[in-house]
Amino acid sequence: MEDFEQPIISVRNLSKQFGEGCSSCEGNNTDMQKGNYCEECGTVYACKDISFDLYSGEILGVVGESGSGKSTMMSCLYFDQEVSKGEAYISSYKSGGTSIFSESPQQKRYIRNNVLGKVYQNPIDGLKMNFSSIGNIAEKLIAAGYKNVGYMERRGSELLEHVNIPLFRMKEAPINFSGGMQQRVQIAKALSNNPPILLLDEVTTGLDLSVQANVLDLIKVIQRELGISMIIVSHDLSVIRMLADRTIVMLDGKIVEQGLTDQILEDPQNAYTQQLVYSMI
Repeated sequence: MEDFEQPIISVRNLSKQFGEGCSSCEGNNTDMQKGNYCEECGTVYACKDISFDLYSGEILGVVGESGSGKSTMMSCLYFDQEVSKGEAYISSYKSGGTSIFSESPQQKRYIRNNVLGKVYQNPIDGLKMNFSSIGNIAEKLIAAGYKNVGYMERRGSELLEHVNIPLFRMKEAPINFSGGMQQRVQIAKALSNNPPILLLDEVTTGLDLSVQANVLDLIKVIQRELGISMIIVSHDLSVIRMLADRTIVMLDGKIVEQGLTDQILEDPQNAYTQQLVYSMI
């Protein structure tokens, strides 16, 4: 029986910096820092000591302005970038006893292909735009170790139908699709290996409002039907309000506030969170 009290993923002190750092900006010395940038040595602290838990079946929202470190954090979790320091434990991987950041490149590929799914802000980062849609899904399944062509065709068709892509277009390349359809193909690809954790990075940015609504409804249906745990990054608080159970607020690479989404949006405690919420009214 699944332990709903144990986090499905625990992240501790995730940090990512660009630059070597110096005596002026390392540790807690912030005299030379402007936001998350050190004017002395030019080091950028994209993420600094990010810690949070995600529980089974939960949607965790991550909100903050552009440059706050949201997408960098997601890139680190999916191994698109290496962390500078920190640990992350996934309960279904080696019983949660080994930090995924300390694993070998081969094991990281295994985690990407079998434990995690990611939907990128720009579909070109998550899809091969000139492959067929079902071919994109098959690519993910092959990377996860599947070899049976018949199964991959059935699985691909099932997933494309689930995300409302007409099956007569399954052999069509995503480059011919609208932005909303491309995002739905990305979601189908990310779900192909039945990941317990799905990472969604600004998935509605740049889409028309009606298309945004369709994508958000799809995410809600998937979460409800499959019970997948999700981390959703957005600068749009209305997206976070609609989807997230809990929310963390980031500024200059740090978490400045976290809690239940309703609590964050109705009674923000941090000055920056208050500014975000009031700008929505």
